[in-house]
Amino acid sequence: MKDYRENMKAPIYYQSDCNLSLLDGKTIAIIGYGSQGHAHALNLKESGCNVIIGLYEGSKSWAKAEAQGFKVYTAAEATKQADIIMILINDEKQAALYKNDIEPNLEAGNMIMFAHGFNVHFGCIKAPANVDVTMVAPKGPGHTVRSEYQVGKGVPCLVAVEQDATGQAKDIALAYALGIGGARAGVLETTFRTETETDLFGEQAVLCGGVCALMQAGFETLCEAGYDPRNAYFECIHEMKLIVDLIYQSGFAGMRYSISNTAEFGDYITGPKVITDETKKAMKQVLTDIQDGTFAKNFLLDMSDAGAQVHFKAMRKLAAEVPAETIGEEVRKLYSWSDEDKLINN
Repeated sequence: MKDYRENMKAPIYYQSDCNLSLLDGKTIAIIGYGSQGHAHALNLKESGCNVIIGLYEGSKSWAKAEAQGFKVYTAAEATKQADIIMILINDEKQAALYKNDIEPNLEAGNMIMFAHGFNVHFGCIKAPANVDVTMVAPKGPGHTVRSEYQVGKGVPCLVAVEQDATGQAKDIALAYALGIGGARAGVLETTFRTETETDLFGEQAVLCGGVCALMQAGFETLCEAGYDPRNAYFECIHEMKLIVDLIYQSGFAGMRYSISNTAEFGDYITGPKVITDETKKAMKQVLTDIQDGTFAKNFLLDMSDAGAQVHFKAMRKLAAEVPAETIGEEVRKLYSWSDEDKLINN
């Protein structure tokens, strides 16, 4: 069996490797106040940093950010005032915002930051040579970045430097990572290319596309065999969280320690029947489409004014109508915690 540890060459940085004082006297503009934006802003503020918020006029988040103690400006005005500009809006909106509001207001020595390398790696955003371009990417959702910080912990982050105009780009990025709590857990050095390609692949082939398709296929297989769809939902969808939580805590071995011998035996003999060599070939093609820009091109075209998100919205509509979703809506009413932390209202 191949030992992939030979590829583990990049360093991991911790609190002792980071100097928060490098942010003293600097103004940090957080562009966007959604899941990641609010977490970065609040954590940095509580770390003693000077933080302002940049939003578009009429944003629903404007009043929320002000209520949480921030001065809020348009993205253009926030950029004018800032030394560090962290862009935390949707990927498909970043290039236009950068061109219209950020680029005209940059000054030499500024730093542009990202939490995902998509727009820089695929050439949608090209910064002038006299500014730093870096990335600090927490490996967790914004609410977790916030909640872990509040209890004195942190979410691991990735750090990358695409352009070092000042000679301090990595050190300042590491200071930022410390400010949001990431260095408490560990900050892995990477590149914009690696972060972008691995992130997109993980989402598509495993975490979102792969897992959702696997759960839905299992649900449909049981239903087509005549079983009650509520049983199918419990077994193939509901319990996924329970298994993933065990893996999250203690890896595959910890999960297998916690399940029955029956389940573990079935794990070993059945996994390779479901995830076959053909599956891995398909995964490799997914990765190729990401690496050569095919996915980015198709995504941005559909998200453009010309594309009008027609394909995207059609796929979303179809996905919402599958039996696993309609049955799931009924099953989730049985959960005593069903109204806690609900993301959408059915």
